[in-house]
Amino acid sequence: MELAHLSATTVALLVAAAFAAGWVDAVVGGGGLIQLPALLLALPAATAPAAILATNKLASICGTTTSSITYYRRVHPDLRTSLPMAGWALAGAAAGAAGAGLMPPSVFRPLVLVLLVLVALWTLLRPDLGSVTRLRFSGRHHHAVAAGIGVCLGFYDGIFGPGTGSFLVIALVGVLGYAFLDASAHAKIVNLATNLGALVVFVAQGAPLWGLGLLMGSANVSGAYLGARTAVARGSRFVRLVFLAVVLALVVRLAWELLPGRGTTR
Repeated sequence: MELAHLSATTVALLVAAAFAAGWVDAVVGGGGLIQLPALLLALPAATAPAAILATNKLASICGTTTSSITYYRRVHPDLRTSLPMAGWALAGAAAGAAGAGLMPPSVFRPLVLVLLVLVALWTLLRPDLGSVTRLRFSGRHHHAVAAGIGVCLGFYDGIFGPGTGSFLVIALVGVLGYAFLDASAHAKIVNLATNLGALVVFVAQGAPLWGLGLLMGSANVSGAYLGARTAVARGSRFVRLVFLAVVLALVVRLAWELLPGRGTTR
């Protein structure tokens, strides 16, 4: 499918969705809440699911690359944690994407919904959570826990996906002890790796719509740059508030999909 087959209005709406997704994803993850549903609604029903997923990942990886660089320059996350964690996450995402067709999304939705509700309640009831960085582990133990988080959430991103960025942030805050801003900086580097791992597999399964994906990617870049700068300027309290908003939106979306007669491709 070429861009010429889509109306100017449809393309404009997809570009706007990509910009908004880039902003949200850069602050705290969860841009897929906006971008993937927009693609599912806007593209013809005959479009192959693999092509839609690959196009979404192509646009997303443009934004996560930008936000990763912006966070690194302004927050200076410790790459001794981020890079190994990202490597494990990439491997997990590739494995998850390779098996994405073997396990229906209906298997994940109820469990993920329960986990998101618990995460939201835990964050609400602990107002000081993630206000400052207090690492709970050190040395090899720290890196082993980070690697475990990376491979598990990488696999989840490849096989299902919704809320990966938010799960990364809360794992970095709740398990490792980072502040929300520091957690977002690490999460972007890891999320870049999961997007890359999944994209490689999806390209092999069904090539993305390159023209549309790159156009949306340029908008995603703009949103990601603005989002990362906003998060750095406003600090961990702002990131925590956006995190709660995204988690609650994810809860609503998954609960809606679990209603009888509902459901989406992914």
